[in-house]
Amino acid sequence: MLTRNDKRNYFRMMVNSDVQMIVNDPESGRVLSGICRDLSATGMSVEVDEPLEMGLMLHVRLESTNTSLVPLDAHAKVVRCGAESEDIYLLGLLFIEMN
Repeated sequence: MLTRNDKRNYFRMMVNSDVQMIVNDPESGRVLSGICRDLSATGMSVEVDEPLEMGLMLHVRLESTNTSLVPLDAHAKVVRCGAESEDIYLLGLLFIEMN
């Protein structure tokens, strides 16, 4: 929920769904899995089990549980990575392009 102290321009929806991420590096082909915690018009928070470097570009795919809605398919940039616990990290992803 947006409060007076919250500076975000878009509301965030709590999601809690599996998300697949592919590192945008043709040589790497690295695939990561995570849990999308929340989603807005400009980005998402994703829980992962390893830290990722700031600025890393990812191809993100979030399947829809509703058959009438298409999956979210986007290119995103890691803009935040913080440790939640010893082996859980929370990424802040900024959408660069929606497919």
